[in-house]
Amino acid sequence: MWSPRPGRRTLAGQFLLLQLAVVALVLVIVGVLSLQQATRGFEDDRGARLRSTAEYLANVAVVRSRLGSTDASRVLAPAIDRARSLSGADVVSVTGRDGRVVASSRPSLVGTEAPLGGSRVLEGRGWTGSVPTDRGRTLAGHAPVLADDGSFAGAVLAEQKYPTAWQRATNAAPDLALFLGVGAGLGILGSWTVSRIVRRRTRGLAAGDFARLADHREALLHGIREGVLGVDPDGRVSMVNDAALELLGLEGPVLGRRVVDVAAEPDVAALLQDQGDASDVVLVTRDRVLVLNRRRAATRGEGVGTVVTMRDRTELVEVQQQLGSNLTITDALRAQTHEFANQLHTIGGLLELDEPEEARALVTHIVGSRAARQDDLADHVEDPATAALLLAKSSQADEAGVLLSLDPDCEIPPLGTGLAADVTTILGNLVDNAVDACRGTPGAEVRVTGRADDDALVLEVEDSGDGVPAELRSAVFVRGYSTKPDVLGGRGVGLALVRLLCERRGGSVTIDAARPSLFRVVLPWEST
Repeated sequence: MWSPRPGRRTLAGQFLLLQLAVVALVLVIVGVLSLQQATRGFEDDRGARLRSTAEYLANVAVVRSRLGSTDASRVLAPAIDRARSLSGADVVSVTGRDGRVVASSRPSLVGTEAPLGGSRVLEGRGWTGSVPTDRGRTLAGHAPVLADDGSFAGAVLAEQKYPTAWQRATNAAPDLALFLGVGAGLGILGSWTVSRIVRRRTRGLAAGDFARLADHREALLHGIREGVLGVDPDGRVSMVNDAALELLGLEGPVLGRRVVDVAAEPDVAALLQDQGDASDVVLVTRDRVLVLNRRRAATRGEGVGTVVTMRDRTELVEVQQQLGSNLTITDALRAQTHEFANQLHTIGGLLELDEPEEARALVTHIVGSRAARQDDLADHVEDPATAALLLAKSSQADEAGVLLSLDPDCEIPPLGTGLAADVTTILGNLVDNAVDACRGTPGAEVRVTGRADDDALVLEVEDSGDGVPAELRSAVFVRGYSTKPDVLGGRGVGLALVRLLCERRGGSVTIDAARPSLFRVVLPWEST
């Protein structure tokens, strides 16, 4: 079982910290936006009132008439104080044409140059905006003072200091702190809940553990000699290793693709995407014989698809088939030995009965029929392994009530060791199928023909049965198609193996369209 490394923060813990950071960032952003909104509200509301105050004072008769007098500070003070108290401004001042303060609610400013910032009030234009002063950032409303003749006489300045950030926030939203606190609490609670769920789902693993798990999985998957392929419930490839790609002949990226799209052979796709369990299923592809095991996979009681493991058994099945051929020859020799023993007992009995002529006639018949069969094989089949196989199959066919004969034009030359082994496997399977196809029918016969030219060896096996229906002529070469009980190597392997051996040598096996009981094998061959 995988366990997290000690001292490392789990994925759930990292997720919790990340969520808390996100919540804190959101709260900060909300606070900043609220503060900006409060600032804009203060500037819009108080700026309009300050400018109205400045315009009102600029139109007071005493201000217009006594602005330029030497006692303007004393004469204008009552009007300035009244305007300041009505507007709530911090400072209200009146300046001359040169921008110097001549009267103010704060007497210390008289005679100083008024901070105007970006205002163009000295040009006779009203203005509202922010002005830096010795008291800090200040919101101001400016209005020009016009003399009775319409000329510019001075300006009225109404100023109010910006409130603190906390004052602006609480003024804009009195319950902002409560809202932010509730939001922070809900965010922390939600993050903790999600982190608990993540911790339970990830089994307390850290982020690095997931990377190590993935690395180990890849290393183990591709380090296995047997092929491993996973298929999800939708029939898509969820995992595959290099051995499976090679054994199945799959090319290109296959992860996430449907099995029917990546498997070239329909029977291979059908076997891989089946969701049931299967053990030691023999699968014959175009160039391999594979043994597959398929198991359903589930986690926490939920099915996640199937896992197929496969092993290459091409050489093993070929050896099994060749061993089967050798066992056939051995059984035939045993049968012949038993037959000879019976014949010897018969000859001995005739001699004891003083019937020498009958004994002589029986010996002549036995020797003649045996010599005729061997001479027939020797005349048409020069390869020893093939001749021995056909002799043994002839005896088996006799026991099954089927005549195995060679075509008069049959000529099989000596073959190399490798080709002879494949030919005996191919002929053995075709003859066995032909004998089974016509067994029990009147005049049952299997005819074998072989011929060779400079570049090809052609073998034909035909039986007297009804032949293969047109709709099944492709299916008989597919693994699993069989009308017989279980045989060595699995059901329906014989003809599939014949096709495999032929295609591996660059040849072919077909069923004649006009004679559906005739199987024709063509193998590349060079005469020596």
